[in-house]
Amino acid sequence: MNNQEYRNLPGVDKLLQSEEGSRLTAKYGLEIVTELLRQTIEQAREEIKQGKKAQTAAEIIAVSEQKLAEKMTGSLRAVINGSGIVLHTNLGRAPLGERVMADLQRVLTGYSNLEFDLSTGKRGQRNVHVSGILKEITGAEDAVVVNNNAAAVMLILKTLADGKEVIISRGEMIEIGGSFRIPDIMAASGAKMVEVGCTNRTKLADYREAITENTALIFKAHKSNYYIGGFCEEVELEELAALAHEHDLAMVYDIGSGLLRIPENLDLGAEPEVRSALQCGVDVICFSGDKLLGGPQAGIIAGRCEYITKIAKAPMMRALRVGKMTMAALISVMQAYLNENELKEKLPIFNMLSRSIDEKRGLAEKLTALLEEKGIHTKIIESFGRCGGGTMPELKIASLAVQIIFAEAEQAEVVQRGLLAAAIPVLGVLREGELIFDVTSLLPQDLAVIAEQLAGQMNIL
Repeated sequence: MNNQEYRNLPGVDKLLQSEEGSRLTAKYGLEIVTELLRQTIEQAREEIKQGKKAQTAAEIIAVSEQKLAEKMTGSLRAVINGSGIVLHTNLGRAPLGERVMADLQRVLTGYSNLEFDLSTGKRGQRNVHVSGILKEITGAEDAVVVNNNAAAVMLILKTLADGKEVIISRGEMIEIGGSFRIPDIMAASGAKMVEVGCTNRTKLADYREAITENTALIFKAHKSNYYIGGFCEEVELEELAALAHEHDLAMVYDIGSGLLRIPENLDLGAEPEVRSALQCGVDVICFSGDKLLGGPQAGIIAGRCEYITKIAKAPMMRALRVGKMTMAALISVMQAYLNENELKEKLPIFNMLSRSIDEKRGLAEKLTALLEEKGIHTKIIESFGRCGGGTMPELKIASLAVQIIFAEAEQAEVVQRGLLAAAIPVLGVLREGELIFDVTSLLPQDLAVIAEQLAGQMNIL
């Protein structure tokens, strides 16, 4: 029987010459259609080995067309975030929003003066487009941009401490997402790490006693993704900078989350600000662009001109620099910081983080109404959101969530998986076995999409 089933499989040439095959090649091109048809036929052969019947020409064409559509769509897709985590690392951290994207369209649709000096008609430097605004907002003497904060740390250490000692507290040897660790980055940079103090307590004397003729700088890392409580002690930034300067060393601070300004009526606890840190005497500071700054993935290095000039001229800088899309997005986001009223209007993260409980109730009630219209039973419950992105681990944001009421408990997990596989993926949260959508991280335009996608999943239960 198997031999007959193999003979029933149509050949690639026959499929390509068919009306449907011709339609696919006209749409996608001969090469890719031929390869997908071959793959689908091979898959059909494997199924015959398992005792299944041969697929018809129409079935093979249909499967191949679905694969082509998925390939052309790509695996990177927009996702609706109902997790309550605003800077969700796995979802790309800070969303850029419509106004930043409009700025990008104006700059990137055609050519730009990325490295062209319009005043002289000669080659220019890409960093000048962003350094001026960074200096104005941070108070730094100069600034450069690389592709992420880990790259920023490595470039700083490679430039200022290659083959020399760097002093760091044991309580600040941080691991960030993806198992990237400060000690590993230091080793890769060529710097020699000198650990001082204990996990929970490091004193000024610990740093002082570790300084040798081979010491290049003192390094401090903000504990942005965890906290130490109880019997603990760390040296104030001003004292550490003063000690560094007393010994003609550079004071480097990895502030991590990149908070530039706290919008009015937004409580971000004791999260340090970049400008304040520089005013404490820090020589070089680095931070992420896609966390509390609210922009694209980038690593920003700012500080004293003598150090930033060395870093900007380092050979590794060309390998780590950002392209025009990141540069344009960062400039657009930074422009919002020039006007206090622009922060919440232009940057989605500050809009979400500063919502009142009444605003959240309005979103929850609207989502509930849309779901009830589709016959989906819900209730509004108290919840809590998170800032996320390795920032402010202690902060719980009072919130509300819409809980879906199912006829059977196990349906919640089935629907959650289905929503992630939907045409527009929706991330809900399974909390104590219940499927909920926390409004902390939802945008107004998300609500109708959630209702539509959820109705589709409920219909197939």
